[in-house]
Amino acid sequence: MNESGRVEAFSDGVFAIAITLLVLEIKVPHDAGNDLWSALGEMWPSYAAYAVTFLIIGVMWVNHHTVFQVIARVDRTLLFLNLVLLMGVAALPWPAAVVAAYLREGHAAKIALAVYGMFMVFHALVFQGMWWHLTRTGHLFADEVDVEAARATRARFALGTVVYPITVGLAFVSAPLTLAVHGLLAVYYAFNQVPVPTKAEAGAGAGSEGALGG
Repeated sequence: MNESGRVEAFSDGVFAIAITLLVLEIKVPHDAGNDLWSALGEMWPSYAAYAVTFLIIGVMWVNHHTVFQVIARVDRTLLFLNLVLLMGVAALPWPAAVVAAYLREGHAAKIALAVYGMFMVFHALVFQGMWWHLTRTGHLFADEVDVEAARATRARFALGTVVYPITVGLAFVSAPLTLAVHGLLAVYYAFNQVPVPTKAEAGAGAGSEGALGG
């Protein structure tokens, strides 16, 4: 296993633990008796927080895997940036539990979603920092990566650093709406990922332009 493979394997373990811990926050209702259906229905904030956070962690894992597929070697800076990212991932079950506990509590619900949004801002900033470090010189990428084209994707990779701070403000307008927006953003990132450009793609594009120009 190469250097980047070891880092990805360790990261996969953290993602797996974090995504598994989420379900532990969905408690079994006690002493519900014949009102069990009603008691289960009353737990909808726990289901919503679980589903949205599961999606977020899952999409983060996919994006992390996509990036590390084209990393041939690592340096200390990348290692520490990855550790900081994983620190946030491992902590995500906590804001999810806060949201589940306070989603129906008026102003407290807004604070809970603001805290949740701050975690998303943290992840966006760290992931953006990792991408900027990787594209700064390109020396950690595999040979097939088009470094110049990868550097040009920085703006799209930075989209989260613009959108997620907005969700922090939106939390004080409507907590349920903000949680739904977080879920929609996760779905958006699942289907609209930024591919890492390769030299083969660049060559194919150049060949097509030559054919059209001729």
